[in-house]
Amino acid sequence: MFLPKKHSDSGSTIFSEMTILAQKQEAVNLSQGFPDYEIDNRLKKLLCEGTEKNFNQYAPMPGNPLLIENLIEFNKQRTIPISITKENITISPGATYGIYTALASIISFGDEVIVLEPNYDSYVPAIEMNGGKSVFVSLNDDFKVDFEALKQAIAEKSKAIIINSPHNPSGKIWKKEDWEKLSNIIEDTEIIIISDEVYDILTYDDREFYSAFHHPKLRERCFSIFSFGKMFHITGWKVGYILASPELSEAYRRVHQYLAFSVNAPAQYALAKYLEVFDRNVNIKLMQEKRDFFLNEFQNLPFTLNEKAEAGYFQILNFKNISDLSDKDFAVWLTEKAKVATIPVSAFYHDQKSTGNVRFCFAKKEETILKAIQNLKEHLNY
Repeated sequence: MFLPKKHSDSGSTIFSEMTILAQKQEAVNLSQGFPDYEIDNRLKKLLCEGTEKNFNQYAPMPGNPLLIENLIEFNKQRTIPISITKENITISPGATYGIYTALASIISFGDEVIVLEPNYDSYVPAIEMNGGKSVFVSLNDDFKVDFEALKQAIAEKSKAIIINSPHNPSGKIWKKEDWEKLSNIIEDTEIIIISDEVYDILTYDDREFYSAFHHPKLRERCFSIFSFGKMFHITGWKVGYILASPELSEAYRRVHQYLAFSVNAPAQYALAKYLEVFDRNVNIKLMQEKRDFFLNEFQNLPFTLNEKAEAGYFQILNFKNISDLSDKDFAVWLTEKAKVATIPVSAFYHDQKSTGNVRFCFAKKEETILKAIQNLKEHLNY
């Protein structure tokens, strides 16, 4: 039987591969970006309440009206407010789905989509499954954008640019002036921005988050994509939301209605009610403490820290003082021999070039980090 290959990826993702290896080796899993600590008990109760109040049938296609209303208020209450209406919001079954559907709503066969790498692994398959072609532009060594290289990559067939801020894997955040530079570059084009912003409220050291939707011009030509899974540490719920102009929201919903139509109804109710009591500052404090605990415990190990993560769940560390293996081989060796699983940063590049860096997830319980430290000290002789 001939089964057509829909995208260029060779098989299982690196995240699945390293998690399977971690399980096989009984290693501490600091690879995949999911927390291992309890979620807020109020969320559990609200999910039960949603079913008890009979939110068990299809929700409206754009989303639960209360959730949309509370998202309007939530975005208004940001330190740097985002002004939106119900026409700007669509609830989605996760951010990865949101990125795929945004692409499906705007690109045609042969269109080019510019991807800034290192990039999350779902971008390229989503582009290819929708008939598009990926054009890669590498970030600088400090994970900042080379805007001149980005400008040079724009061509007649360029339809979209995928931005990721806060960035996975580096944790780097786009500043206000970065969005202004991007706006100037694409001003005389028809390019649409797809902005992956799932770590929007997990920013550290008093840094502020800037969305594509903050920019007065870009908000008319972008999809900003958010994740309740990352916001509230409930990755298994698979619920997110999309901000777009009324015109782009309509295009998105024309596709969405035939893919999923609507999203888990009791979860939407729970999220709507939780937004009424959620404290963003408490959440930031929790995650910054986890990042700082991770860095403090790792400081006496032979990894090299080039820059603290500005946001998100992850910290990149260099292993040049430990091994001259490729980063993929080092990640496998670390899992098999030291019983600690990570992700090689090469996995975020289309050519998978070795970087000398691995990505650790610090969204874990303290005892998980301490167990990883113990394993590393034993096997690295520190």
